[in-house]
Amino acid sequence: MNISFENKVALVTGAASGMGLAAAKAFAEAGAAVVMADYREDVVKQQAEQLAAEGYNTLAVGCDVSDDDSVAAMVEKTVAEYGRLDVAFNNAGVMANIAPIAESNLAEWERVIGINLRGVWSCLHHELRQMEKQGSGAIVNNASVGALTGNPGIASYIASKHGVVGLTRTAALESIKKGIRVNAVNPGLIDTQVARDVVSGDEEAYTQFAASVPIGRAGRPEEVAAVVLWLCSSAASYIVGQAITVDGGMTVP
Repeated sequence: MNISFENKVALVTGAASGMGLAAAKAFAEAGAAVVMADYREDVVKQQAEQLAAEGYNTLAVGCDVSDDDSVAAMVEKTVAEYGRLDVAFNNAGVMANIAPIAESNLAEWERVIGINLRGVWSCLHHELRQMEKQGSGAIVNNASVGALTGNPGIASYIASKHGVVGLTRTAALESIKKGIRVNAVNPGLIDTQVARDVVSGDEEAYTQFAASVPIGRAGRPEEVAAVVLWLCSSAASYIVGQAITVDGGMTVP
């Protein structure tokens, strides 16, 4: 299947690395103009410049998704540069510092919820307002297999990802009659820094974790990006409010 985003404008948060960078590259290769946003503005600028040097149309934007004004500015810059916003991948997120609920603290809760959940809300809020003006659009939120279960030690992360799926379903029902589709992805163990943070950077533990996945390995960011592009394309025109699990079999009962 040849998925094209020619003459489309795509916005990707958390685009400096990992799944966000893979999605930005995939959208660019499919013909989209891509706005690459990240709080690490210098890093995302380097990545955008590299893609531009390869002939792709990119714009780097510094954005802290936990700051609603920063998110509003991100969408405003997108529209100012390209005149519209057709698709968005709300990918930016963080892992929680590992600690049981009784030993964790409010500041850590607010950090994780602020980025992973309130940040997705802010992105949806501003993206949907623009897409409603156009009467079209597609959005994918990055949730997690953590949205499907519990996991001791990372309560704020798990709660945030459950919340992302709830937001996705609600936004989808609010928006579909306005010509906008909203869905999510639930990645499992994907070979990113966040995945290594789960095991506190212990490479041996990470290798064992990857080997325990039924498919026998960690996923590649590009494998998640492929699902994101499909969900944003006309090929998925009847997919509304779903959270598609991409996990190599981790959550199969």
